[in-house]
Amino acid sequence: MTRVVEIGDIRIGGGKPFVLIAGPCVIEGADPTIEVAERLLEITKALDIHLIFKASFDKANRSSIDSYRGPGLEEGLKVLEMVRQRCGIPVLTDIHCVSQVEAVSRVVDLLQIPAFLSRQTDLILEAARTMKPVNIKKGQFMAPWDVRNAVEKVLSTGNRRVMVTERGVSFGYNNLVVDFRAFPIIRSFGCPVIFDVTHSLQQPGGLGRSSGGQREYVPYLARAAVACGVDGIFMEVHTDPERALCDGPNSFPLEGLSPLLRVLKDIDLMVKTSLPAEV
Repeated sequence: MTRVVEIGDIRIGGGKPFVLIAGPCVIEGADPTIEVAERLLEITKALDIHLIFKASFDKANRSSIDSYRGPGLEEGLKVLEMVRQRCGIPVLTDIHCVSQVEAVSRVVDLLQIPAFLSRQTDLILEAARTMKPVNIKKGQFMAPWDVRNAVEKVLSTGNRRVMVTERGVSFGYNNLVVDFRAFPIIRSFGCPVIFDVTHSLQQPGGLGRSSGGQREYVPYLARAAVACGVDGIFMEVHTDPERALCDGPNSFPLEGLSPLLRVLKDIDLMVKTSLPAEV
């Protein structure tokens, strides 16, 4: 049976309705970040969907030395704390090295292990020892059954609040593909499964000095994943993806989010009331 991860009054897994993890790829300043959070909260409250806000203070894995990385740890955590206090919603962000864990864990509700760091034992263990929920992004280079090793690293500390996020697997050069068999395989480890639909449509390094993406396919992959019974949908959203400072090509426009979520909620309800939670 899938463990339920509790974050405040949000329960993830165990056949509960899907949760939305969403926000801009990277913090582009306090005001734009808070604006996105407030709009997300308005949308999800109207649909009775639980929201966890996500934004990165530093995007350490970038295609080019010239790519925008974010405001950094100190300033970024201030913005995330403002979102948390003003909107009253849980906040998630990435950690990239052991030295960041203590400071980040004092501010956010969930710690995220980036996909390219999903085999970094010291980072995973340090995150798990905070006893905060840990969201492990499955590496693009990993088979779904191999992520079990990362889950067991978290569990070895006594922390059972672990989730795994599928975000596609490398498929040739500059391309990713989603193997939908991964959802039941990862669920068999006993942890909730999240689907990162926007990063699954990223084209890593596809524009030479930055990554490309195919955001037009977000609704298709999201509907398919919810039909598979995932416990959450992870999306990077932006008020104007064409002008986003990071991952614009695969970010979903905020203006199109509400109608998509309505469809996903209908699918989720149908699947989770007609099939066993583990199917």
